[in-house]
Amino acid sequence: MPSLRGRVTLATVAASAGVSVATVSKVLNGRSDVSESTRARVQAILREHEYVGRRPEPVVERAAVELFYQGVLNSYSVEVIQGVVEAGQAADVDVVVSAHPHRAQGRSSSTPGRAAPWIRELTGNGRRAAIGITSELTAADVAALSRARLPLVVVDPMNVVQPDVTSVGSTNFAGGMAATQHLLSLGHRRIAYLGGPPTSGCNQARMNGYRGAMEAAGAPVPKDYVWMREFLYDDGLAGGAALLDLPDPPTAIFAGSDEVALGAMEAARARGLRVPEDLSVVGFDDTQVARLASPQLTTVRQPIREMGAVALRTALQLAAGEKVDSHHVELATQLIVRDSATEPARVNS
Repeated sequence: MPSLRGRVTLATVAASAGVSVATVSKVLNGRSDVSESTRARVQAILREHEYVGRRPEPVVERAAVELFYQGVLNSYSVEVIQGVVEAGQAADVDVVVSAHPHRAQGRSSSTPGRAAPWIRELTGNGRRAAIGITSELTAADVAALSRARLPLVVVDPMNVVQPDVTSVGSTNFAGGMAATQHLLSLGHRRIAYLGGPPTSGCNQARMNGYRGAMEAAGAPVPKDYVWMREFLYDDGLAGGAALLDLPDPPTAIFAGSDEVALGAMEAARARGLRVPEDLSVVGFDDTQVARLASPQLTTVRQPIREMGAVALRTALQLAAGEKVDSHHVELATQLIVRDSATEPARVNS
């Protein structure tokens, strides 16, 4: 029979072998549900026709890590995700992003069975480890992950239910102090802190850095000068309005995130105040919004993408049974001076 290479079809082979096209496909795919005699007959005709078909690539199971978050994605969370995904690509690991199924809402514990379905889903899908971004975890979550032998790494956790939970963050206290010292060096004394959730570890550290710098300079911190809710724009807008409507408003605001800082700047504009001439603002994060702001935002840079990359590498180390150098990693922060802070119009002692 002449060669039909390049023109023969599965239907041609099936007709020659007296079988169905589905059976020919099973032989090509190496399926076991074909009798040996039929398989031999089909393979012989395939060779006779010099059939060249697309053979399926062998399935190689890639390692996968779950990356979960809670609440609304903001500019900070997106950069952490980018860092984790880029590190996953470099390590040939899939990163699956998901929203955490429930918020702990400040509880330190919950019933042991509550977290089980979520954990069972992760292990059932073959995840090697789990990474949480600014997530509030319950003791039940952590215990269930431990029982499932699924390593957990958290980036800027909202709460720490167990001291041995591996975390990645930045030098938040030093960053808060640097931001406040910068405003003090410009001559400000009436400096307010506009921060995130009171229970958040990174927020507490930034606020304590602010208080430490103010105390060292002998600058008073009125009770109303500390306002905390979430790290989002709308919270900065509300908090900025509350601070600027005080009988003795601040001349400068240190915001716990860039988005909060932009909200405070908008609250100032709504009151006819200019930034930085009438109000100086310093943020925290150095996300893209800091460079898009008008004026560009002076802020504390934390290496957000590198934090995500470190979290991914640490999770893989734990999944491989390797020891990590530290269960709590803090990367250095840096003050980035731009255009949103200047000397106060008048200095009040």
